[in-house]
Amino acid sequence: MASYPVVLDLGGRSVLVVGGGAVAERKVEGLLAAEATVTVVSPRVTVALALLANEGRIRVRFRSYRPADLRGQVLVLAATNDRGVNARVAADARRRRVWVNAADDPEHCDFLLPSVLRRGSLLVSVTTGGRSPALARVVREDLERVFGSDYALLTDLAGEVRRELHARGEKATAKAWTQALRGDVRRLVAAGRRDDARRRLLQALRSA
Repeated sequence: MASYPVVLDLGGRSVLVVGGGAVAERKVEGLLAAEATVTVVSPRVTVALALLANEGRIRVRFRSYRPADLRGQVLVLAATNDRGVNARVAADARRRRVWVNAADDPEHCDFLLPSVLRRGSLLVSVTTGGRSPALARVVREDLERVFGSDYALLTDLAGEVRRELHARGEKATAKAWTQALRGDVRRLVAAGRRDDARRRLLQALRSA
């Protein structure tokens, strides 16, 4: 698959998940983290999905998939253990111009779901183009050791300083940002010295 990486804003948008097992459960968790409005269609669902439905966080239709389920959806994830059903969902979605992902079946995917590392607002995704999801997961786990929890704080700090400079009508080049963030700022954040890190970042950007 020739791919073009994007990050989708699914907040408040309707997404359909066909399937109610462990794979579907993982898909739903990711969609809820993106604040999507999720509907699950499956005769049976996991305990976790049932709890989410009881809490009103997702909608579940306890029956088999129907083409009409695609109405109003911006994305559909086919996550059943029946490749025939997944292929049918994909074919129906494509006829209706709804983007579809079929679990472990790149041929029936309009987009791939990468292995994702999150550190607050920082998101790092890894994909092998569907060739080896296991390898993507291994690479992501390696990255988890490189990007610790302090990167969430660093991301928030960089965003805060960027907004402050913008409000003051000041600008910093991409090169200045790169140099500043590679300096002492990360070390100070990791040491819990947020205020010192903020001052150092502003100083580095203004002197560049």
